[in-house]
Amino acid sequence: MSPTLVRHQLPHSGSMRCDDPPVPARSRARTRDWAEIQERMLVPLYEAAYDRLGIGPGTRLLGLGCGSGLALLLAAARGAQVSGVDADESRLELARERLTPDGMPEHTRLVSGGLEDAAPGDAPFNVVTAFHPVGCVSTVEGLTASLTAAAGLSERGSAVVLGGWGPVERCATVGVLRVAQGPADSSGGCAGWRPSGRDDLEELAERAGLRPDGSGRVACPFGYADLASAVRGLLSTGLFDAALEAAEQRQVEKELAEALHPHQRADGTVWMPNVFRYLIARTR
Repeated sequence: MSPTLVRHQLPHSGSMRCDDPPVPARSRARTRDWAEIQERMLVPLYEAAYDRLGIGPGTRLLGLGCGSGLALLLAAARGAQVSGVDADESRLELARERLTPDGMPEHTRLVSGGLEDAAPGDAPFNVVTAFHPVGCVSTVEGLTASLTAAAGLSERGSAVVLGGWGPVERCATVGVLRVAQGPADSSGGCAGWRPSGRDDLEELAERAGLRPDGSGRVACPFGYADLASAVRGLLSTGLFDAALEAAEQRQVEKELAEALHPHQRADGTVWMPNVFRYLIARTR
């Protein structure tokens, strides 16, 4: 395993300096909530894509929006060489802890800077993943730029995995996520989430100059120990950030808890069946 983790934000990227301010405590708490509560909900999506592509020794994988690194960790456990880029420094710090728990061995490169710094030194990437579901227009534009840049660092014909929500009628969490839409829409901002269109992933691939080469659907239920955990987990996704800017946190949490109430079972747990979709595309 040779993990490389890069802080990266498109369309412009900036390197992290020694005098950069520390990650705020609230950001660290949200990162822990993501890693401990929410991130595991997408493991079936990661595993399905890895199984389909035969991820293992010989795979040189770049994870766009790698977050706190769980998807990279699963690929590395299969023998892949992994690199990751993310704009959230708090999540990236946790990814470093996960992938290099005993410090920084000689075969591990951790760099901060542009996407080109994530490229393996010996060979180009042959798999690129973008598992975070497609959201609002600004997210799509940034992801298009990232995918275009990643394709330039990959072998011709390399697999690119795009993730997204499945049909609205098969995603119980959609009704809860509408809480994120309301306040942000009224303020004229981007909610960070919108219902998925049938061809969203194909359109994104086309914008990035990629060639679609198959797709699949995966059950990814969201399950929580209790209502409080569900609220914390969903807030950690970042999909409610615009709502939190437009309204007080207490109000957003109250509306979120009300939206979750129909999904709370007699034993207090919260369970929401969902279907996610992935598209396999190829670099040209």
